[in-house]
Amino acid sequence: MKNQKTALATVVHVEGSSYRGPGARMLITETGMLTGAISGGCLEGDALRKALAVMMEGKPMLATYDTSDEDDAVIGVGLGCSGIIRVLIEPVVPEHASNPVALLQQVVQKREPSVLLTFFSLHNKWAEQQGTRLLLKADGTMLQAAPLPAAAMPDAAAAFENKATAFIEYPGQLSAFVEYITPPLALVVAGAGNDVLPLVQMAAVLGWDVTLVDGRPNYASTRRFPGCRLVVADPAAALQNLEVDDQTAVVLMTHNYNYDKALLKSLLQLPVHYIGMLGPKKKLARMQAELEEEGMAFSQEIAARVYSPVGLDIGADTAEEIALAVLAEIKAVFAGRKGGSLRHATGSIHERNTEIVAKE
Repeated sequence: MKNQKTALATVVHVEGSSYRGPGARMLITETGMLTGAISGGCLEGDALRKALAVMMEGKPMLATYDTSDEDDAVIGVGLGCSGIIRVLIEPVVPEHASNPVALLQQVVQKREPSVLLTFFSLHNKWAEQQGTRLLLKADGTMLQAAPLPAAAMPDAAAAFENKATAFIEYPGQLSAFVEYITPPLALVVAGAGNDVLPLVQMAAVLGWDVTLVDGRPNYASTRRFPGCRLVVADPAAALQNLEVDDQTAVVLMTHNYNYDKALLKSLLQLPVHYIGMLGPKKKLARMQAELEEEGMAFSQEIAARVYSPVGLDIGADTAEEIALAVLAEIKAVFAGRKGGSLRHATGSIHERNTEIVAKE
């Protein structure tokens, strides 16, 4: 994509149902290369055409798609969605240090929450004030690309306090997608056997940060696990080389009872919401009894963070199927879902509050 014109398409607002929600993004080049997605494939073609116009004009444009309109020849008939999707397409100018892609690069630079403000106009699709204009990070770092409404900074700070995304319309008919962004899930896997391979490969496909911990350098190698961060150490030293946060899941599958037990003892004292352990229930019961004998109290709150046997009940047997079950359970836990079949669910699949609040 070097020396090519590019544009960034961002879903900034949705009314009703849609395949992707606000925050979905797609990078588009002048040669038609697409990276990312803003829908299940139905909007990308038209977004590409509009992006080429944005690159030519050099200014942003808001595209509105009504997927409930079955007579819309652009989108097509029978998509199964029924909503209004608003996509902001903005040119990316590399010479501008605070262009939208540069701001997104700053978002992922560190594992910390960020707030990103992207402005759009429901009243003028070619309004030049539209665009990704402000990044605020947890440490107070701020990158601003253009003048903002006076209330924008307090609204960005409120998103941090509430840990929630908001949609606000300011006087002058300019709206803001105030996006609270958490770091991607981080997966720490203890163990470097062959059964770990599909787990880390599938986690990488999901875009998770993956770290592998094992005491055997001939197993935990870059040749066997390319792309993983490797920590080769005994249990006592392993966690000293790790940074865990509330977006971290740990899976213990070393097939070494004492190694798993030592890691579990340390992990229970850290803010890890999910600790999965391969093996039968009696393995965890034995560990719990031994740790209690050593003076560790297993409160109900502590026990609730341990998932063993690990994974959802999908009848998994092979290493690949077990990996699928484990990753699905981790995703469900962090999303606050039970992991049941959607056919039994009532109401909307996605719980999105996209009400635009008007500021006076």
